[in-house]
Amino acid sequence: MSQTTAYGRFAHRGRNEGRANCYVALSMKSTFARTVFSIWSWFVLGVVVIVWTPMVAIVRLVTMPFDKGAYAAGYLFRKLTVVHERLTPLWKFRTSGTLPDDMRRPYVVVSNHESFVDILLISHLPTEMKWMSKREILRIPLVGWMMRLARDIPLERGDAESAAKALAASSERLNSKVSVVIFPESTHSKTGELREFKSGAFRLAIEHQVPILPLAVYGTRDALRKHDWRLGYAHAEVRVLEPVSTEGLTMDDMPALRTKVRDLISAARDDLRREFGD
Repeated sequence: MSQTTAYGRFAHRGRNEGRANCYVALSMKSTFARTVFSIWSWFVLGVVVIVWTPMVAIVRLVTMPFDKGAYAAGYLFRKLTVVHERLTPLWKFRTSGTLPDDMRRPYVVVSNHESFVDILLISHLPTEMKWMSKREILRIPLVGWMMRLARDIPLERGDAESAAKALAASSERLNSKVSVVIFPESTHSKTGELREFKSGAFRLAIEHQVPILPLAVYGTRDALRKHDWRLGYAHAEVRVLEPVSTEGLTMDDMPALRTKVRDLISAARDDLRREFGD
């Protein structure tokens, strides 16, 4: 047998063994490792929530006389997501873009919606915004209590009366000089494609003559899988885009504003997809 032939067979066997090892590594990544990391991550979340709840309650109590919008309590509450992500091996989050200097102006913040984890990612931004959230989430012990202390806004999906109350509550938060964040897709896309935007956020911004602050989210879709208690691997980013003025706009301008903001978010999300190499 020639040395070249022997080397070729050895190299071929080495490549096969390498592939086999890769398959084992991928299997470990998708099953055992993900299970162990998920157990750890849920445990960390429980501990952080228990520690954070009295802290948020104390801050809200102390600041209530002069902080009608619960900005301080809300800001502290969102930061628990940063601590949790830092201690979760499955998730790597980052932010990009620049927030306006005057976030107490305030703004109606709108973002595309990939999964529930979008909320945790966006909360990494160094500012406070009130969330319009499903009512059942506000009923969760400790987490829901902190959301109420932070004055987040309950919404019963599919209920017109609840939607009207949520928009009225959003108006009150804006009048308290605190920004409000809304997912205009209403629910996250099951296919990953950007859904049509509903008009509520844009009507709110025009009514109060406050700017829209668009955000583009990418990478959270697999972070929390439906019907699976285990977390998924996720590298995700939220990008802050340039504000869009509503000064002088009327409700007749709402469709054009909605389309403009959707196009901005869509383009930014495409940029993120290319940067992630997907």
